[in-house]
Amino acid sequence: MSDEEPKSALELAMERLKKQDRDAGVVEERPLTGEQRAAIAEAKNVAEAKMAEREILHHAALRRAADADALAVLKEEFRRDRERITYDRDKKIEEIRKKG
Repeated sequence: MSDEEPKSALELAMERLKKQDRDAGVVEERPLTGEQRAAIAEAKNVAEAKMAEREILHHAALRRAADADALAVLKEEFRRDRERITYDRDKKIEEIRKKG
């Protein structure tokens, strides 16, 4: 028996998709350079810092909100900010990977 934990449905699906891409010749897998790894780590750290800052500001704004409508607006703004930060991070990482 293997000591590995069972894979989730998501992990199994991702493996199947990667295999399909490799079989179709869509994806060329190449190892990352040390410079790329460092740049990706930096992009993740910057995004994490932005997210933490935004979360702090969001919680402070929630405490000052006067009514339910204001809360709804703040929550929507926070959701959009999180999506934007995540999108920017993922875009930066993809650019780093392509440069290699």
